[in-house]
Amino acid sequence: LAQLIYDLKCANPLARISVKLVSEAGVGIIAAGVAKGKAEHITVSGHDGGTGASSWTGIKHAGLPWELGIAETHQVLCMNNLRNRIILQADGQIRTGRDVMIAALLGADEFGMSTAPLIVLGCTMMRKCHLNTCPVGIATQDPILRAKFKGKPEYVVNFMFMVAEEVRYFLSKLGLRTLQEAIGRVDLLYASPSPINKKATMLEFGNILLNAQKLFPNNDIHGSTVKQEVNISDLEKRIIKAAKDLFDENGGRSGHKLFKDFKIVNTDRAFGVRLSYHISKQFGETGLSNDRSIRINLVGHAGQSFGAFLVKGVSLYLEGDANDCVGKGLSGGKIVIYPNRNATFPSEENSIIGNVALYGATSGLALFRGVAGERFAVRNSGADAVIEGVGDHGCEYMTVIILHSIGRNFAAAMSGGLAFIYNGKGQLIHYINMATIDLEEPDNEDLEWVKQMIEMFVQETGSEIGSAILNDWNIESENFIKVFPKDYKRALERIKGVDAVRIAKEKQEALKDTEVGGSNFISHLFCVFVSHSNNGLF
Repeated sequence: LAQLIYDLKCANPLARISVKLVSEAGVGIIAAGVAKGKAEHITVSGHDGGTGASSWTGIKHAGLPWELGIAETHQVLCMNNLRNRIILQADGQIRTGRDVMIAALLGADEFGMSTAPLIVLGCTMMRKCHLNTCPVGIATQDPILRAKFKGKPEYVVNFMFMVAEEVRYFLSKLGLRTLQEAIGRVDLLYASPSPINKKATMLEFGNILLNAQKLFPNNDIHGSTVKQEVNISDLEKRIIKAAKDLFDENGGRSGHKLFKDFKIVNTDRAFGVRLSYHISKQFGETGLSNDRSIRINLVGHAGQSFGAFLVKGVSLYLEGDANDCVGKGLSGGKIVIYPNRNATFPSEENSIIGNVALYGATSGLALFRGVAGERFAVRNSGADAVIEGVGDHGCEYMTVIILHSIGRNFAAAMSGGLAFIYNGKGQLIHYINMATIDLEEPDNEDLEWVKQMIEMFVQETGSEIGSAILNDWNIESENFIKVFPKDYKRALERIKGVDAVRIAKEKQEALKDTEVGGSNFISHLFCVFVSHSNNGLF
């Protein structure tokens, strides 16, 4: 989690990173870990809330009341002198000003509301949010149902005004001037002297109503008064400074930057992420244009999240190896990793990158001469990759070429993209999860594309197994199998069917247009002919 928070802060240092926790016993310890991981916002979600798409048992029986979670989290954060680094939010069926006041007195800085504003907008709680059949037009894309939506922003504004008015009433009653003064004032809360039933008399509220301010008088209990700092590696700072003229505030200038033989070590985490941030801040998701580029040649052992969120126009070449999450969220960039030039081991049998590479990638190119860890290219939905081998649970939503080996459970739940696997020994089929995919022979167009990708792979990485396949391509090309997801195949067939109908209609309309002159004249004669016949002239 700390690594993910670090990656996100590198990708956008101005963003406020939030972590949502379920209210349960021990949630305070987890929240302290989240704060040490340098998150800036924590939401403690109670058992009452839940999306309408949730199962009924989950809504009714998962989690504990947010009151317990907020109280424990506030106390533990104060105990560890971490409360001033975190904004604490309460969530889970907060509906009234009274709920807001109780949450504030227990230690919450913010208050999340979802169900009540949706009710104000017309939600009838049919619990059909995930079925596209919402009868009041809120959670649906159906144009007929969306026309039934009668809500207005003013309704939510009025509701919030009423909640604020109730909060104002309670503040004045307690002698407080602002909501900020109410945060953590558990001394203003007490248990009801007349519980609703006999069982409720057995409840003990002592631990919930502990006053953290009195227990830890030297610790600041107010949220977000200390800024969480995230520093990037000195190596990336040097590169950003040297390449800044390509993406400065004035739009930069055209040109191509090459950085050679920079040494990288495994403490250089999330390398390339802050560089991508500066480029995307200036040029958006399109990245660098074709008249400018940055290529960085590195040697060594890269840390976690190497090349994460890498944008178009940036190329990372690494002679060595990398840890987990290589190319996570790849957004148009290029990553090439190959073993040290003096290595004597066979690359197709040795690891080159860690687990979860290319998770969430949307575009770009990744070339890895070696074997990846588990969950390679899971949730990759657009990037192309060539690799010599992958571990267990590889691939989902991707276009990937694998030249040597795969692990167990390959293509599990795969519903998009294609995978081309070199199956020279004929044994890899046993590792593939066939539940959602079909195996086919690649056609000539597929093989031509695969050949081009392998040629690029060999040129960039010097892969020996890739060279061997290309040297005897006419024979070796017969050993490739094509992994084709059933859902993807059905979608393509549906698109082809729609296109065929559209083309037929266009041809029909074109024929009508060419005959329009003659058809109008014949139609006119026919009308006259019929009218005369009706008058008895024929």
